[in-house]
Amino acid sequence: MVNTSVWRAPGMPLLLTMTVLGFSGYAALLAVAPLWVVHGGADSVGAGLVNGVLMLFTVLTQLVVPGALRRWGWAPVLVTGMLLLGLPALAHGVSDALGPTLALSAVRGLGFGVLTVTGSALVAELVEPQRRGKAIGAYGLAIAGPQILFLSAGPWIAEHLGFGVVFAVAALPVAAVVPAIGLARMLDHVPEEDREEDQEKVRAPYVLLLPPMALLIGVTLAGGALITFMAQMSSSAVLTALALLLMSVAAALARWRVGAWSDRFGPRRFIAPLVLLTTAGMTVIAWAVRDPRATEAPALMIGAAMVGISYGGLQNLTLVVTFQAVRRQHYGPASAVWNIGFDAGTGAGAVLVGMVAAGTSFSTALLVAGALSLLTLPLALRRRRSGAPVD
Repeated sequence: MVNTSVWRAPGMPLLLTMTVLGFSGYAALLAVAPLWVVHGGADSVGAGLVNGVLMLFTVLTQLVVPGALRRWGWAPVLVTGMLLLGLPALAHGVSDALGPTLALSAVRGLGFGVLTVTGSALVAELVEPQRRGKAIGAYGLAIAGPQILFLSAGPWIAEHLGFGVVFAVAALPVAAVVPAIGLARMLDHVPEEDREEDQEKVRAPYVLLLPPMALLIGVTLAGGALITFMAQMSSSAVLTALALLLMSVAAALARWRVGAWSDRFGPRRFIAPLVLLTTAGMTVIAWAVRDPRATEAPALMIGAAMVGISYGGLQNLTLVVTFQAVRRQHYGPASAVWNIGFDAGTGAGAVLVGMVAAGTSFSTALLVAGALSLLTLPLALRRRRSGAPVD
């Protein structure tokens, strides 16, 4: 297996297919659902709540996914998750009012919680630790591809082709049921770790998971704010599409390349520079959108690329560090903790920036988000404790 490409490792093609379809549904509405409620008369606070509620229910679901897998197995959990993520998207066209949209976001959050926890846990399960950075990079590209396509183009599609087209695309997770079933059948043959482990050590790893979780929250707070409000901050739909596209491409490339570097040099030396890059990028974007009627296009593109690099790179590095901190039987809970950090940061960024912008401006709100990201720098400079579990 060592000489096999991570793309062709047993189970990885099915996992990557399920991931592409699932994240297509997620990405299609991430920037468009807030626009949908603004179309219905909501303000920036209401728009921020759309993704805030999505991430709240995602996080609540992530808490119970490891237990659900142990109780019901892979197939029921994966299939249910894909249906909960995809089917509600079709109901968005019934109403653009805030209440129904928030309800549908909550249901979709249940499905997204399943997709995120199972996906990242399976990367660790299917590929050995020596190549985990590359495998996480491949998984990251499967996530980033739909975001590059739909996150950046979503607002444009909604404006020129109609919201209904976006809602149809957002139902693609229903098709992910097919690879999910195939993956679940294959997982019956994945060996489990011996359960005769020292139970006194069960809770110890969770303390070690808090620093990477906090680092992830810092960058996803910034990314979530940009994804949610880029269309409202920018003075043109074209600039919005280009900025989101550049951010998504930069994130995909960073997540892929940093994965190979972390396998070779270790993940920790890259974390602090990326934290600083997050804050710098948010500052540049804040300057670019200071005039809501005339966005500074070059600065917006530069800032979006900067945040994209840190956004993708820190996703990979913090996930590698997270799995380094636990033994194999804790991969599921560790994946849940990492995904909680990711989605809590994304949701908090949407809600926080929306609230600050409603009282001040988007520029001020982005500076606040960048400052919060900077607060995680001491964790980035913190050395790993000795004795962390290894595989």
